[in-house]
Amino acid sequence: MALVNEHFLKLTDNYLFADIARKVNIFKVSHPDRNVISLGIGDVTQPLAPAVIAAMHKAVDDLSKSESFYGYGPEHGHNFLREAIIKNDYAPRGIRLELNEVFINDGAKSDTGNIQEIVRWDNSIGVTDPIYPVYIDSNVMIGRAGVFENGKWSNVTYMPCTADNGFVPQIPNHRVDMIYLCYPNNPTGTTLPKEELRKWVHYALENDTLILYDAAYEAYIRDENIPHSIYEIKNARKCAIEFRSFSKTAGFTGVRCGYTVIPNDLTAVTIDGKQRVKLNQLWERRQATKFNGASYISQRAAEAIYSDEGKKQTRSIIDYYMTNAQLIKSALTEIGFAVYGGENAPYLWVRTPNGKPSWQFFEELLYGAAVVCTPGAGFGPSGEGYFRLTAFGKREMTLEAIERIRQWMKM
Repeated sequence: MALVNEHFLKLTDNYLFADIARKVNIFKVSHPDRNVISLGIGDVTQPLAPAVIAAMHKAVDDLSKSESFYGYGPEHGHNFLREAIIKNDYAPRGIRLELNEVFINDGAKSDTGNIQEIVRWDNSIGVTDPIYPVYIDSNVMIGRAGVFENGKWSNVTYMPCTADNGFVPQIPNHRVDMIYLCYPNNPTGTTLPKEELRKWVHYALENDTLILYDAAYEAYIRDENIPHSIYEIKNARKCAIEFRSFSKTAGFTGVRCGYTVIPNDLTAVTIDGKQRVKLNQLWERRQATKFNGASYISQRAAEAIYSDEGKKQTRSIIDYYMTNAQLIKSALTEIGFAVYGGENAPYLWVRTPNGKPSWQFFEELLYGAAVVCTPGAGFGPSGEGYFRLTAFGKREMTLEAIERIRQWMKM
């Protein structure tokens, strides 16, 4: 008989956001007269930029004519998009990349989960805490996380990020094989200055550690002192993989397109220690076997983001969301909440009143104000006592949610 992968059985019954959706649906059924506003799920609400729409229409037209028709594309992505990425996202920051180091995907979430297929299941991992749940859950699925005990996984080194340490994770005092870093951070909305990121690269080089760097929200950075890429740090090419996404940069949550950078300099060692293997080559082989590439239409749409018009239009959308973030942060601070993030990221990380458990506060906010947040405990042990809000809502709904919270807190 076929045997199940029992590592899946170690997962909690529901993914965090599925659990939130279930609770919200229960509320809607029992309170049909109340209009729920969600500031919890990080999904975009603004339409795609006109330049993107035009490019998608043209791409569809390309597929309607034999002379411009595309079937299977290259698994690693079309060169027109890879070249645009290197020219616009990296070259202006003094970062040199080869074409074969950029892999186009159908969104960063897929690659952050799948990347671990090219490294051994028994590698130890380190994570900033709180953390985006996919990083942990995908390691559980492959058997790398160990056993779940007292709210933590036994083979995971947790690096707390709280207000007490300024949300700057402490570098481990022991060797860790793989470390996840996400900056600007989801869920806390905080960033890591260049001098702090340099410490992590130094640690990785000293300990032969692989850094998995999620830069999905780099387009929201406004502080010139905050690095947009880990490759802005000298020699990071030798220790880091970087993930990028167009989902929040250009509203592609439904279009699905992003990319991963794996430098040719990056290697990992065989278990006998006798051979160093280029991870770029392993990932290329993996993709050729398991992935047929992102769609031609979505790649042409992504290319349009880098046009002069596309840059202006996507920046306008980002500014719209960041104005939402400023409105939320200002209002909640005035009400009396301790609010973090929201300055270089579309997320705000907020302390619950009086240290209230985050799921309890989620329920009270939902039933008291009909506003949805994301309970911090869903992001890991250090998330307890916090909740996350997103700036991706429509302006009128964001303002309405703020006013509801203001009135609710007065009660």
